[in-house]
Amino acid sequence: MLQKRNKDEQLVSAIHLEEFDQETKKSPSPEDKTYTIEEAVETIGFGRFHILLFLIMGSTSIVEATEIMLLAVVSPAIRCEWRLSDWQVALVTTMVFLGFMVCSFISGFVADMYGRWKVVFGCFVWGLYFSLLTSFSPSYGWFVFLRVMVGTGVSGHSQGFVLKTEFMPAKYRSSLLPLATIFWLIGSLLVIVLAFAIIPSFGWRWLIRISTIPSMILIVLFKFIPESARYNVSAGNTKQAVKTLENIAKMNRSSLPEGRLVEPTVERRGHFLDLMDSTYRRTTLIMWYSWVVASFSYYGAILASSELLERKLLCVTNAGELPKVLNSDSAPCYCHMFGTSEYYTMLISTLGEIAFVPVNILMLNVFGRRLCLALSMALTGVFFLLLNICTTSAGFTALLFILRSLVSANFNTVYIYTAEVYPTSIRSVGMGSCTACSRLGGMIAPFIAQVLISKSVITALCPFAIACLACSAAALFLPIETKNRALQQTS
Repeated sequence: MLQKRNKDEQLVSAIHLEEFDQETKKSPSPEDKTYTIEEAVETIGFGRFHILLFLIMGSTSIVEATEIMLLAVVSPAIRCEWRLSDWQVALVTTMVFLGFMVCSFISGFVADMYGRWKVVFGCFVWGLYFSLLTSFSPSYGWFVFLRVMVGTGVSGHSQGFVLKTEFMPAKYRSSLLPLATIFWLIGSLLVIVLAFAIIPSFGWRWLIRISTIPSMILIVLFKFIPESARYNVSAGNTKQAVKTLENIAKMNRSSLPEGRLVEPTVERRGHFLDLMDSTYRRTTLIMWYSWVVASFSYYGAILASSELLERKLLCVTNAGELPKVLNSDSAPCYCHMFGTSEYYTMLISTLGEIAFVPVNILMLNVFGRRLCLALSMALTGVFFLLLNICTTSAGFTALLFILRSLVSANFNTVYIYTAEVYPTSIRSVGMGSCTACSRLGGMIAPFIAQVLISKSVITALCPFAIACLACSAAALFLPIETKNRALQQTS
């Protein structure tokens, strides 16, 4: 009897031990749980930090738009002051984008190696310094050199977009990132309004000085934005990444997942040749071309509209017969300052950049990035051809309004796709190489939109249309769709 009871006790103990083992396996201790950087970002969710991030890093587009639009509104003034020929005016924009292109590669490499925040902050300080110096340019040569230096600073602004993307939960990226267009719109409108108010009375130099105020404000506000947690993890600084995520969770009144952050340290970061890896080769080549065309068409639309308004080329068949004055070298030079009607047309057409944003967001969420890019590029090509139509001033303004909407949508889509398709280890160098390629389009656009257009309007507009239609076809061959896709840490 005693022996049977001992056996029963042993059996009960074995059952309890087995149940305890199962419970232990089912409920691991918090120390044994792990989470990834992507899981942390999604768990924290969208909150007050992301609103602050959106406002501050989105405002970098105000400064970039200001510096780019200055080229359009200042061109008539410097053309008249220094009696410049068409190619000299075009050379200013081309040289600015040359500096932009060269330093975009460098800024992308540095951002992957040393951090996104450092690049954005350093480039803003650099750009502000040389922009102020530009207002004291004693000659055309100094003006070109100093604007090139400004262009090298603007090249780092795209890393602010990378920083913003790396903190943003996946389901908000396709909605909030295109909304950043409103900041570009604010910058563009600000320059046009300031030019209308300042240039006639005080000249273009004071316009440049006053337009640097947004840069000064942002440099102070950057202290509220931390370094990318994804970058810190890839660089092996997991402790700092966790600290950053904890602060964001606290600010959002949320919490991190249970356990500890586990991500492999990426030893190889910021290598340009990784963009040509078999996984990304086709994507990289198509995106380089897409960025060239996005920039070519965008600045082509701005500069061409500026020239059409300045030269009053609507319905003009022989632009070579327009009145000109002689420059200092006795070479012909066209000199005409913007009037009230020209500024109004520029304001209305610039508002077009925000008009297409709701449709752009809908298309990104419904059709995905690839098809959205293909459709908007095709429509851009069509509307470049429609600018050749002889119409009224109101009709021309309407065409410009729609065209500016489309070229802006192209830029929104390529920015989002590029930031999403590459892993953290090469995301900045990928973005840097793409923005560098885009400046090639910006370098070519002035010589077509500001020089060739003086010979023939239709001959100048057709290259923009053809490039957009070709890009539309190429976008359909992108191998990776990033809609609802998590940001990758490694390839």
